[in-house]
Amino acid sequence: MKSQIEAQIKASIEAKQAIPVEAVEIAAKVIISAYQSGNKLLIAGNGGSAADAQHIAAELVGRYLKNRDPLPAIALTTDTSGITAISNDFGYDLVFERQLHGLGVRGDVFLAISTSGQSTNLINAIKKAKDMGIHVVTLTGKDGGEMAKLADTSICVAVPDTPRIQEAHIVIYHIWCDMIEQQLFP
Repeated sequence: MKSQIEAQIKASIEAKQAIPVEAVEIAAKVIISAYQSGNKLLIAGNGGSAADAQHIAAELVGRYLKNRDPLPAIALTTDTSGITAISNDFGYDLVFERQLHGLGVRGDVFLAISTSGQSTNLINAIKKAKDMGIHVVTLTGKDGGEMAKLADTSICVAVPDTPRIQEAHIVIYHIWCDMIEQQLFP
């Protein structure tokens, strides 16, 4: 078991070393600029990435490290009535697109999270965001998939294993939270 544990730790470290630092910085600047302009961050993902969307929103609306004013961040994964109604009436492929259309405005940032970069419901939301003048940041893995191609800013952790990608994603959004607090609440 010890060798399995060590192999998992090594793979996690390698995934974090694959984080594209420049893209992470660009995305942080985009989010900070949106906040400085009075806009918000809208976040979505499926499965573990849905949990990440909620985690990011909680860090920004609540706090990361500093006691400070809340920042507007909405995880599109949390309204069960909306999610189930939209899925029932329009199909799950439109669950995030429909919410984004109702809640987003020009100048906002949409963060779409998917380890594969191939989630149809996120691709549909990305297309809607671009039509609305909302900056799209994708947080993906593997080769980035279709989502990376459509994004304004793409961060792809180019490793094959979903758990390792997810672990790197957590590091990325914690870095963003730290940068946002440092810049907006010195």
